[in-house]
Amino acid sequence: MSLATEVERPVVLRRHTTGDRARLLLLHGLANSATVWHGFVERADPDLDIWSADLPWRGEGVAGWSDRGDLPGWVAEALRAVPGGAGVVVAHSFSANLLLALLDRELAAGLDPFDRYGIHGLVLVSPFYRTDPAAFEWADISRYLNDFHLIMEDGIRVHAAGRISDRLCRDMAYRVRDQVGPYGWTRFFQTYLDTPWLRTEAMRVPCLVLSGEDDFAALPGEAVELAARLPDARARVLPGCGHFLMSEQPANFAAVIAEFAGALPTGGRPASGSRPVGEHIR
Repeated sequence: MSLATEVERPVVLRRHTTGDRARLLLLHGLANSATVWHGFVERADPDLDIWSADLPWRGEGVAGWSDRGDLPGWVAEALRAVPGGAGVVVAHSFSANLLLALLDRELAAGLDPFDRYGIHGLVLVSPFYRTDPAAFEWADISRYLNDFHLIMEDGIRVHAAGRISDRLCRDMAYRVRDQVGPYGWTRFFQTYLDTPWLRTEAMRVPCLVLSGEDDFAALPGEAVELAARLPDARARVLPGCGHFLMSEQPANFAAVIAEFAGALPTGGRPASGSRPVGEHIR
């Protein structure tokens, strides 16, 4: 497959490890890519069967994703593509919210998305969440709009690990912000605004909600509140890290994920007949 063809594909799935204990599907956030998980994958329990998806809102983006696309539908496409079921879905930031939006939409339609996609557990990493629409204020729009580049800058800085200057990091963050554009930002913020109406009480699979103590974007208190609204969930706030837990503390993150996956019933195990490592699936 040519690189050009792959860049144009909305969803690109990869398999990283072939363990036989529990399957994980990793979903990156806005303007990131599956590379955000590399530190975690390198340190993960080798008995896990780990997959990742590059989604339309990845760094280089897929043309038209923000103005015409069904964003929860693309999450559904990633879930369907994993042979034998998605298992434990680990979703970061914007994708955590889109995953919740997908589940909510299907529950509202009388469907069972957990059985449909083979979901046995959720790990929601740095999600955005509020319980009351009145909790949103005009100041929130200003902060998330005018400081949007700071989230990008934080991710670039963590990924670069000191290899680039602060000035270059800031310049790159502005470029990423401009690639996301007004439509992309609007889709993000609308998804956030919709969170008070999520049917969290119907999301009855085991859930772990993770947040960084120093996260200035998705505040730790919101993660704790989300976990309190889910029937079978617990929140964990990791000290000493911000929005990109999997990159900032990959070993600690891997240990937390292994503990959660290890406590799940055998339904988290992969089915037979899985595709080879590294194969790309639409």
